[in-house]
Order: sequence, then structure tokens, then C-alpha cells
Amino acid sequence: MATSAFREAVESGDHAAIEELLARDVVFTSPVAFKPYPGRAITAAILRGVGRVFTDFRYVREIVGADGRDQALVFTAKVGDLEVNGCDFLHFDEDGLIDDFTVMVRPLSGAQALSEAMGAQFDRIREEAANAG
Repeated sequence: MATSAFREAVESGDHAAIEELLARDVVFTSPVAFKPYPGRAITAAILRGVGRVFTDFRYVREIVGADGRDQALVFTAKVGDLEVNGCDFLHFDEDGLIDDFTVMVRPLSGAQALSEAMGAQFDRIREEAANAG
């Protein structure tokens, strides 16, 4: 099975390519925030922030729905000294762009560490998103 363009962009650290794969009206649902984040600029900024927080990130499995419009990308990473397991759930619109992006992370201690690390990044994330518009 061919690796998805999104996975290739993430694994190569190509943030411009990642952003190009996001629909303008993408909705990002975080594993640690109650409300989803709507829009390409904030989603791209969050993903850049995650890239600064995670170390040893790697995808270990890719599951694709029958029509190709749904993907689950299972990953492992570290937040500080804690190893986390997670999954990126992606839905692609009619144009092949990601319009729904949900992340889940375990264990709870890893999710808490991710929440703290991303909280420390969030002023920068908001600034990056505002400057993208």
C-alpha cells in the first residue's frame, strides 16, 4: 500500500506540504482541548507546535478506509521522558484535502505531559496562526 502524502510530509518535516494538504475549513480536534479548532491557519500552527514538542515521532501503522477518504495513522513519540502512543484520524474532502483531523493520545500521563508542553507553546501557536491570515 502506498504511504499517504500527509504521512510523507510529516515524516520529512515538510510543514509547507502539510499545510497544503489541509482544507481551508479543516477542523482540528486535540486530545487535550475540549473545543475543536476550526481553520487551516490554526491547525497548521498547532501541528508545527506539536513538531516542536514531540521527539522520536514515528508512524507505526496506517489504516485506510475502503474509499480512501478516511485514514488512521498510529504513532509513537516522546514528550519529555514519557513515551506516548497515539492516532491521527484524518478525513479527506472531495478535493483530497484534510477537512477533519482528530488526535488521540495515551496513556493519561503522556496526554497530561502533552497538554502542559502544548500549553507552553500556545502563545506562539496563536501568533503564528494570526500572522498566516
